[in-house]
Amino acid sequence: MAVTVNLRHLEARDVHLAGEVPVAELDIDTRDELVRLEKPLEYDLEVQKMEEGLLVQGRLRLELRCECARCLKPFMHTVELRRWSLLLAFQGEEAVPVVNDCVDLTPYMREDILLEFPQHPLCDPECRGLPKKLIGKAKTNINQPDADASAWAKLNKLKF
Repeated sequence: MAVTVNLRHLEARDVHLAGEVPVAELDIDTRDELVRLEKPLEYDLEVQKMEEGLLVQGRLRLELRCECARCLKPFMHTVELRRWSLLLAFQGEEAVPVVNDCVDLTPYMREDILLEFPQHPLCDPECRGLPKKLIGKAKTNINQPDADASAWAKLNKLKF
């Protein structure tokens, strides 16, 4: 369900909006295998009508399920905008679309939340990655074939 505010309601008084936006409604494609959205976006907003626009202030919160970019350990990361504010103009180049006396705030919320996503999620800032013994085994098993089968070993057997 989109987060909308009716401009007619704002003529009498400020409007308080609180609730959740399901993940499907956010329409966010992270294109990142390390970051997944599973819980809804929580919002608590106060909307005021100004002379030539709307002022929206409040809090946005979204929990992300992430995998560490270094060790691939799963962890939860919370994106929280505690003092989020937005000024929408009714006129000009960046005029907000008004449909049936309503303004949809969802695209603006989505944009600011996306800007706060971790670019390189880490379970801990001091994460050292995979243990060295696992890395050594992975290199031996994946990247380096047996010494007898390598091209260098065959070249070393040549006699000039």
